Amino acid sequence: MTAPRPEPGAGEPIAPVPPGSLTLDSKLAGVLGGRTAKAVERAFGYATVGEMLAHYPRRYALRGELTALASLPLDENVTIVAEVLEVRVRDMRQRRGSIVEAKISDGTGVLTLTFFNQRWRENDLRPGRRGIFAGKVGDYKGNRQLAHPDYELFDDLAPVAVGDAAAKRWAESPIPIYPATSTIASWQLAKSMALLLDGLGPVDDPLPASVRSGRGLLGHCDALERVHRPEHESEWKAARRTLRFTEAFVLQTALLQRRAALRSTRALARRPAAGGLLERFDAALPFSLTGDQQLVGAEIAHDLGEPVPMNRLVQGEVGSGKTLVALRAMLAVADSGGQSALLAPTEVLAAQHLRSIAKMLGPELSAELIPTLITGQLPAAERKKALLRAAAGQSRLIVGTHALIGDRVSFADLGLVVVDEQHRFGVEQREALRQKGAEPPHVLVLTATPIPRTVAMTVFGDLDVSTIAELPAGRAGIESQVVPLAIRPAWRPRVWERLAEEVALGRQGFVVCPAIEARVAEDDGETVDLGPGEGGPSAARSGADDGDAANGREPAASAPVASVETVLAELAAHPGFAELRVAPLHGRMSADEKDRVMRAFAAGELDVLVSTTVIEVGVDVPNASVMVVVDADRFGVSQLHQLRGRVGRGSVPGLCLLVTQAPPGSLALQRVEAVSATLDGFELARVDLELRREGDVLGASQSGGRSSLKLLRVVRDGDVIADARAEAEQLLETDPELADHRALAAAVHRRLDDEASGYLSKG
Repeated sequence: MTAPRPEPGAGEPIAPVPPGSLTLDSKLAGVLGGRTAKAVERAFGYATVGEMLAHYPRRYALRGELTALASLPLDENVTIVAEVLEVRVRDMRQRRGSIVEAKISDGTGVLTLTFFNQRWRENDLRPGRRGIFAGKVGDYKGNRQLAHPDYELFDDLAPVAVGDAAAKRWAESPIPIYPATSTIASWQLAKSMALLLDGLGPVDDPLPASVRSGRGLLGHCDALERVHRPEHESEWKAARRTLRFTEAFVLQTALLQRRAALRSTRALARRPAAGGLLERFDAALPFSLTGDQQLVGAEIAHDLGEPVPMNRLVQGEVGSGKTLVALRAMLAVADSGGQSALLAPTEVLAAQHLRSIAKMLGPELSAELIPTLITGQLPAAERKKALLRAAAGQSRLIVGTHALIGDRVSFADLGLVVVDEQHRFGVEQREALRQKGAEPPHVLVLTATPIPRTVAMTVFGDLDVSTIAELPAGRAGIESQVVPLAIRPAWRPRVWERLAEEVALGRQGFVVCPAIEARVAEDDGETVDLGPGEGGPSAARSGADDGDAANGREPAASAPVASVETVLAELAAHPGFAELRVAPLHGRMSADEKDRVMRAFAAGELDVLVSTTVIEVGVDVPNASVMVVVDADRFGVSQLHQLRGRVGRGSVPGLCLLVTQAPPGSLALQRVEAVSATLDGFELARVDLELRREGDVLGASQSGGRSSLKLLRVVRDGDVIADARAEAEQLLETDPELADHRALAAAVHRRLDDEASGYLSKG
């Protein structure tokens, strides 16, 4: 055996599990022991046998194969198969203690394993032994190494009777490599899976027999066995095919059930009056609606005119006119005497929406509708007046932030809820606003993050989806360029020169930074999306092989993060900016300060805005022609696309400089280059999904973590999703409550627990 290592639950007595005694709903604590179960729940959120068995291997290795060590990415967590070449022990010079260094190889490349004060590793890691090694790839004096990696050696597990059939099967059996953590290694998960499978009783299949047999799929219990303990490659491939379709089928069934439930409730039909507000607004428009705007407007008008709640998602490119479409819907509701509430993610955007709406309406319609702003930082007197206008029905268009959800905010007749950039809001926040209507209000969700068809089908299967892809005429377009400082460090001064040149032409520019203050971010192998400009990390993996982490690793190297503070100082010292008017904008400023800066910038009183991503959506300054995104690799693909959309909004051509220090060949640089290569948001959404996969596309951070996709990949599995949805629709036509499909009903409940179901129901 390998030398002792701290295993979750090690040493606690675990009673043998009688075969057939477990169900998918059995608690892990009764099987794995309390300490191990707690470790699993902390690491992955799993509490039951079914949840853990749905933690599928990410890939499979063979005992005879070796991993190409030369291709291992630096600073990423890996799990590899390799052979020990040599091991030696040396004393540390500066302090007491020893270092064990073992060299492992794939036959060509060499990787060093380093252990501090663990001499017993010398006897453990004997030359010629093969095993699985997990840790974070580091660099020491130009050589790749794993510091304090975790490992499992194959010959510890070999059958005694070498050469017999059992030994042959053992040698040829695929080794499951699981997504793991620094506290629970892949092989520890494999041992737990074996314990669960040995005790698992019969499992009812969520797939109807006709669906399963028609596609040549395995039974559910058989698929679980083969995915975790395959004897041949063909077994795990068949198992994954079965479990992938099952996942799509269960998910689509849940979404379709929710869609049917929404359509069973009643709402007031909201139709525009002849010669009313909407008709007058359309007649005064100085331009014609695009074809997509007309089509989506007709779809919304049809929904509003029905006595069931509209639940529609409108997705559109940056600058495609979604706000105009939403305003026309609000005017239709106002024609029927109702009110509309527009929920925006930031005070900057809420204030901008109010100004844009008032401008589009003109003085006469504004006087009739009294557009009103409600935010958390309004002065007390203004807030009181705004609340009274909303409660009395005097204002029929209310725009606000999270403050709209507060207990003191009420409406006379809330007929429509418009949620802008819906991904910025938690489930309960959106639902709290919807509950403020005496009758269920219609709901219109806007997003400028394009979603491929199969993603929309998976994530928003209970919503009707409309798309605005056509941009208004007269836009000058945007040119995007990557500035790769890791390759061309001398280009940085040219970035500021280019910005100053645009300002000299009478134009304005943005500089966007991932942080507010100067600080150092730990480089942990992940690409960090710092959220809406305020340093709130929502990390997106940069392609780590399987999520396994090393125990006892030394601190990772650190890198400075560009900030509003440091960039302001840099521009102040640059001679080209001596006469320019430069100002900061970020989330720590008061609402009045942010509004004052944005008004000044929009009025041309400022030349350059150094900002966090508070300007990501909604900010409309047609004279802004250049945007510099510093540390662009710290933002997601869709976020970069959103940011870029702040320039090129008028007749002035836009320029976006994506400044990055990401190393050549890294996934981070690929993402930035992908944004630079196209202005097609739908193509970027596809690329983004391929690069980072979907993650928790159903909003696991909002739904308790159980609703993330397992094997299903929406870019790759569009046909599977469409097939599963068609089968689910057919089944629900004859059995809408799943009364004759109890196993499927249980799978829906198990897959999307009460909190996750609430997420889906709340749109």
